[in-house]
Amino acid sequence: MDITATLKEITTLSIEDRIDLVQAIWDSIAAEQAYPNLTEAQQQEIDRRIADYETNPDNVLTWDEIKASIRKRP
Repeated sequence: MDITATLKEITTLSIEDRIDLVQAIWDSIAAEQAYPNLTEAQQQEIDRRIADYETNPDNVLTWDEIKASIRKRP
């Protein structure tokens, strides 16, 4: 597969079609569950956050609360 030629052909598509293509590619990756390996630091951070949540399950904010907090900042 010639990536350069493929990309050139893709750019001839409409923006809507390119977005659909990106979604289809992403869905195909997700379907295969092909996720990159985490670094040790990333895995430790995930483990830390899970442990924190399990210790303090009520110490969370909703997405609406987070957005409201950001909007209050000067």
